[in-house]
Amino acid sequence: MGKTVMVVDDSASMRQLVSFALNSAGYDVVAAVHGRDALDKMNNSRVEMVVTDLNMPEMDGIELIKQLRTRPANKFTPIVMLTTESQETKKQEGKQAGASGWLVKPFKPDELVDVVRKFVK
Repeated sequence: MGKTVMVVDDSASMRQLVSFALNSAGYDVVAAVHGRDALDKMNNSRVEMVVTDLNMPEMDGIELIKQLRTRPANKFTPIVMLTTESQETKKQEGKQAGASGWLVKPFKPDELVDVVRKFVK
């Protein structure tokens, strides 16, 4: 069984694109449509890494990171933001919340896989 990565994005096509890239590289994927959905699914899944969008309904990526960092099981889980946002202030906000990295959309699938491989061997 492969390592599991959670993909959190409110766009179905983006979830599919990221999932396909990660599945092709041998990773299992658990998909969530927003932060609250991700937190619920994290209760029932062993996840080695999270790739999350920033702007989502219900709970955005920054709040998701903050919530995950309060959980002992996820205190050190790698979390990478995958978003259209590239402003330095947003990146700093993500870093302060506990993000491990930041990728800007659109992205190259092999670039995403390389980033995931740095965190999940």
